[in-house]
Amino acid sequence: MDAAGNAVASTYTLNDSYGSHFTSSAGFLLNDEMDDFTTQPGVPNALFGLIQSDSNAIAPGHRPLSSMSPTMLLRDGKLSFVTGSPGGPTIISATLLTVINWMRLGMEAQAAVNAPRFHHQWLPDQILLEKEFSPSLESGLNVLGHNTKRKGHIGLVNAIGIDPQTGERLGAADPRDNGSALGY
Repeated sequence: MDAAGNAVASTYTLNDSYGSHFTSSAGFLLNDEMDDFTTQPGVPNALFGLIQSDSNAIAPGHRPLSSMSPTMLLRDGKLSFVTGSPGGPTIISATLLTVINWMRLGMEAQAAVNAPRFHHQWLPDQILLEKEFSPSLESGLNVLGHNTKRKGHIGLVNAIGIDPQTGERLGAADPRDNGSALGY
């Protein structure tokens, strides 16, 4: 976000870590988004275990499945929150949970980003929980018939919240990585 209030939300993806492991002659890494197409219907993809159908098959004019969700929120017509995350199918969960924490639960920007996350992508029928969730919560979900699995982290959300009273910009870097929020 610049001094004039112009903002950019970004969800950058290479898919797998370092993408295809090739660098273009211009010096940037090439992605490996071909894994986001269906190569075998009903078979999980290599990176995220997404089970896909013929409708996402490789074909002329088709675009690969994508969860990229750069997000900007307005409150009373003014910019309130800017956020995004990498993480394949977990992008939507990580971004949405952070937005709910900010907009509905009234958390400060950093607290909204720091809060533990969970993810469910329909297939496989499994709830991924970050390690910060209590064992009793996981046991309770299992008793209710849910299949759970622990995951080191879900997404890497970074955000800027704008304080509605002061207009102060509140940078929030995800503690799950070594990022930091900087202002100028």
